[in-house]
Amino acid sequence: MAYKSTLKWLIPLIFGLTLVATLAGLWPGEGQPYTITNFRGEEITINARGLYYWDTVSSAAQMQANDLVMLVLGLPLMMISFWLSLRGSLRGRLLLTGTLGFILYTYITMSFGAAYNKLFLVYVAIFSLSLFAFILCMMSFELKTLPNHFSEKLPRKWISGLLFFVAVFLLLAWLGRIAPTVLQDQLPALENATTMFIQAMDLGLIVPLCVLAGTLLLRRDPWGYLLASVALLKFLTMGISVSLMGLNMARVGVPESVGMVVIFSCLALINLVMVVLLLRSIHD
Repeated sequence: MAYKSTLKWLIPLIFGLTLVATLAGLWPGEGQPYTITNFRGEEITINARGLYYWDTVSSAAQMQANDLVMLVLGLPLMMISFWLSLRGSLRGRLLLTGTLGFILYTYITMSFGAAYNKLFLVYVAIFSLSLFAFILCMMSFELKTLPNHFSEKLPRKWISGLLFFVAVFLLLAWLGRIAPTVLQDQLPALENATTMFIQAMDLGLIVPLCVLAGTLLLRRDPWGYLLASVALLKFLTMGISVSLMGLNMARVGVPESVGMVVIFSCLALINLVMVVLLLRSIHD
């Protein structure tokens, strides 16, 4: 595996810092949530406990759900896939790259979206380290020969169709929230955030990635195999994470979370099927 020596210290460092961040986020804290009116005149409920003290109850529920998924799924998957990668497994490298994509996305949002707390520099460090580890993993693939490792039974059309569906779903979902702010001069529900940073990342990165990966995969382009593999593995972890976020939000009484659970649970299940088919079609 190319860049093995660099990844040998990058991956354990990412693991250690992420373990600290997730355990700190899940550590119970004492306090009673309270309601305030922000500078936009919007009533918000501050969590007022634990690491996410200054975040809203809704945001804290989402971040703690993500912490749990990262702890029980993301971190074990990263270390198992890294071990497989060191043994020369192509499946391992694809799993590792997709998992790093999930960690990178998560800690970009934590760096820019979480209310400032004592782990701010940890979030930035994970964001930075996972970015470079992700780049090194992407550079480790021999693109010219990559398609030869995939069986003809790979359901390219189904995988591309799923990626296109995710792109359209995110596009319509987020534009549906943004359009009223432009056409009717309405303010979106931002709580204690200053802008729609999640929507910016999804519309600027995830939607184009889905369209590009799906299109290139249909054309049997080597980049299509790589990007589609990474996207599927990233969306599997994200789908599980968002589903748990919705459940945790419902638990603390946040409205409009049931639909999120249903949609993303279905997407996670379909992604799981596609990931299994993808991994079974690979021969090292």
